[in-house]
Amino acid sequence: MQKSILFKNANISFSDEGKGTAVVLIHGFLENSTMWKNIIPALVNNNRIITVDILGHGKSDCLGYVHSMELFAEAIETVLKHLKIRKYILVGHSLGGYISLALAKNNPTKIKGLCLLNSTSNADSEALKIRRIRANKMAQNNFENLVKMSFSNLFSLESRTTFKEEIKLALQEALKTPVQGYIAASEGMRIRPNRNHILSENNFKKLIIVGEKDPVLDAKTAILESEKTNAELKVLSGGHMSHIENREELIGVLKAFIKDC
Repeated sequence: MQKSILFKNANISFSDEGKGTAVVLIHGFLENSTMWKNIIPALVNNNRIITVDILGHGKSDCLGYVHSMELFAEAIETVLKHLKIRKYILVGHSLGGYISLALAKNNPTKIKGLCLLNSTSNADSEALKIRRIRANKMAQNNFENLVKMSFSNLFSLESRTTFKEEIKLALQEALKTPVQGYIAASEGMRIRPNRNHILSENNFKKLIIVGEKDPVLDAKTAILESEKTNAELKVLSGGHMSHIENREELIGVLKAFIKDC
């Protein structure tokens, strides 16, 4: 059941269920907390699962036209303080991973473990920064086509056929994202710094999960990142959307990670 809290006069939607180790699930760009609907039942029997609709996504409001990773993190911190959660495990998908790193920067002693799910601690390349600027301009005039194009590019070619119905439902959720939320998040991702050191300098458990055929994040780069940051690495067979393309395997990996933390 979704609840809400005010953060800087913006409504932040969240859910909180189960008992045990607190696990905070943070969705990605053009997603909302519904992305976890098939993951939560497998985790909630032994854990306290918190999901948050990040600023400008799902049922949460926007705050201006730049949502920095620090601002996203601050909103989630407000939820966790409200719930009186002192220590927790973070699982962040894509953009949610970038936000998780910002949370870890501010609260390293509160983090029991951090999982970057189809995500990275690297900053955007210069080429990607330019693409984000172009996409934000396009979003103002041709938002629906932009989202459809961006979304289909997240899946491996095989997955686009195998998971056609799941992709259709996920796209419907993506299209609910307001234009302002798209622009603010995209700008926040563009300006975020490299955060390799957040992983390498902290002793909490670290896991990077990457899709072997991810068209967004190169698996070879992820391997180098894991070696550089002393993070455990798990390579799955699909693309950028492991919660759809590799659901059962992902659940097993997350259960093991949570137990290790």
